[in-house]
Amino acid sequence: MIRFVKGNEAVVIGALYAGCESYFGYPITPASEIAHLASQYFPPLGRSFVQAECETGSINMVYGAASTGSLSMTASSGPGISLMQEGVSYLASAELPAVIVDVQRSGPGLGNIGPEQGDYNQVLKGGGHGDYRTIVLAPGTVQEMCDFTIKAFELAAKYRNPAYVLTDAVMGQMMEPLLLPEKMMPHPDFSAWKVDGDKENREHLVTSIILEFEGWEKHNFDLEKKYESMAVDAMSEEFLTDDAELILSGYGICSRIARSAVEQLRKAGIKAGLLRPKTLYPFDTKALSRCISGKKDVKILVVELSNGQYRDDLQLHLAKLGENVPIHLTNRMGGNLMTVDEVLAKAKEIL
Repeated sequence: MIRFVKGNEAVVIGALYAGCESYFGYPITPASEIAHLASQYFPPLGRSFVQAECETGSINMVYGAASTGSLSMTASSGPGISLMQEGVSYLASAELPAVIVDVQRSGPGLGNIGPEQGDYNQVLKGGGHGDYRTIVLAPGTVQEMCDFTIKAFELAAKYRNPAYVLTDAVMGQMMEPLLLPEKMMPHPDFSAWKVDGDKENREHLVTSIILEFEGWEKHNFDLEKKYESMAVDAMSEEFLTDDAELILSGYGICSRIARSAVEQLRKAGIKAGLLRPKTLYPFDTKALSRCISGKKDVKILVVELSNGQYRDDLQLHLAKLGENVPIHLTNRMGGNLMTVDEVLAKAKEIL
């Protein structure tokens, strides 16, 4: 079955098909439809919906529900995500599965409701305290808003870790056809650790504190090993990159603008290609290596709605690969979108 829906509605549909049992949240533009539609869809299907008093309350409700083995989620935008950071750190430390949707808007501060990608560092670098990582998926279509929400629940359960769906105001508000999933996802078996208070798991304990210094250090090292193991689930899209001398790269709405620019550059006889990360963490370094391998004069042009946050990470990935490839940036902020013509002009300038 195909439906014509907003990206935000596709998130709720994906959560239901993923088996999400509880939604806790607080409305904020441009993510409000997620809470509104969850309030309509969840209760009739026997799922829990609670509008919390604030974003801090909602992320701690997610923590409580997740500790019982319930598949739980919340959604917000930049200011709300900022308020959730302590709770996300707790979830990561306690190794609890949860899904958080961030429909990015402009900032810093209150900003406005226009599209931006300035939450990248906050989400990718662990905006809360301590050494931890979150799984981060970056949808580029309304279909992926649904599919990646399902994938976020799958990976959150697999690794017992919070997972983000990092999107933006354009992706959340735009409408496209959505092919509904064929079936519901089976509920993961959390019986080995969930806290129910019954006889079978009375000894289970969910906590984010270890008072012994050596024990806490070991816990951090164990977490790091888990994060490194996530590399097997890295996903990306490569478009016309085999012979490309100029690689454009971006995520979310910027990947769509970049793809249009690649098509125009190809028509002009310029060998351009697109590397689109589907997972920002874990990042697909193998795909990045393929895109530049054996190319003497290849260049990279990053297209993003922030001050180079994704560009900086791409430079770091290249350094770890031992590659010295020139990286250029074309960007807009403040709620503005760049045009395809602006990307084309930058591409021709650096060539």
